[in-house]
Amino acid sequence: MKLSVIIVNYNVRYYVEQCVNSVERATRNIDTEIFIVDNDSRDHSVHYLHNRLKDRVEIIESSYNLGFARANNMAIRQSDGDYILLLNPDTIVGENSIKTVLDFMESHPKAGGVGVKMHNSNGSLAKESRRAIPTPFVSLLKMLGLSTRYYMSRLSWDEPGQIEIISGAFCMVRREVVDKIGGLDKDFFMYGEDIDFSYRILKAGYENWYVPANILHYKGESTQKTSYRYVHVFYQAMIKFFRKHYGHLSFLITIPIKLAIYLRAFLALLTMEYVHLHKKLGLTFNEGFSTIFCFVGSSGMLGECKKIARRKGLEASFCKSLDDIQPCDVLVYDTEMFSYEEIIKHANKHAGSFNIGTYSRRNHILITPTEVIVGS
Repeated sequence: MKLSVIIVNYNVRYYVEQCVNSVERATRNIDTEIFIVDNDSRDHSVHYLHNRLKDRVEIIESSYNLGFARANNMAIRQSDGDYILLLNPDTIVGENSIKTVLDFMESHPKAGGVGVKMHNSNGSLAKESRRAIPTPFVSLLKMLGLSTRYYMSRLSWDEPGQIEIISGAFCMVRREVVDKIGGLDKDFFMYGEDIDFSYRILKAGYENWYVPANILHYKGESTQKTSYRYVHVFYQAMIKFFRKHYGHLSFLITIPIKLAIYLRAFLALLTMEYVHLHKKLGLTFNEGFSTIFCFVGSSGMLGECKKIARRKGLEASFCKSLDDIQPCDVLVYDTEMFSYEEIIKHANKHAGSFNIGTYSRRNHILITPTEVIVGS
């Protein structure tokens, strides 16, 4: 087996199905197995995915929400691939991306792990695609708002380059690396496990690389980032990483960093409480706001989407060509007419002009960065 792809799901069944569809397109000529680990979802994900993806994937049903690290480790233990791809459920993989990464790793034997060019939901490039180890100095710079070093901003987006931290949204590693350093650290429930894993790859004598292969990342669709739980889990993960790898340093160094992390967490909670209070007092208004959609695709796709637009009362335009698209908040692409690679590149060309939506006639589902609409 050449490749094992592992996707952890928690209440995002429609995004998972889209992710799997993109992986299958990207691995048509690659000996691949796909695992979905369901973390005790409450949206009937297991039943849905069994019905939709029967005989196409291996589904592992956890009776508990084990967190990202433990869930991935469950599938890693069952997998057989020479390479392992950890992939977020809210991603879309370009048709050329997986082969591009595999070819790179085959020709660079010291590459223990590889990350890719991630695009945000509005087509812009995600700076998290390339990151440095959050050493005390780098962390302090980032806390002060100086993030050039942390995000390795001086690297070219269009050429492979050595990096230090690979995003867990798309992380391909060699089997031999996992055999040597072990899986993800189970003490990280969510967030920080990719930083720790990447650092351990480097400490084992391997290299981490960025390769300009395209994926779209809806960036946290499976996580409510405005929740108090998110703030707690995220910043606790930062403290865990710091204690694990830099706890031996002088308290003159560690105490300021820890205080800075706690301060950022406190400010995040304060901002969140401010927003919630404004909403409660009725000081936040969205009167007259509506999302404008533009659908582009085949006649059959447009016909189905017109029915959805009428049923949901959407303000929308309909086009048969990318040359004819109208100004909009969400541009919905026909995934049967356009390749995922074409969708990502087109959106990047118009980065910031609209958010990316998709519609598949295979399952009659409209997916946007913020909502899912099931057609008839």
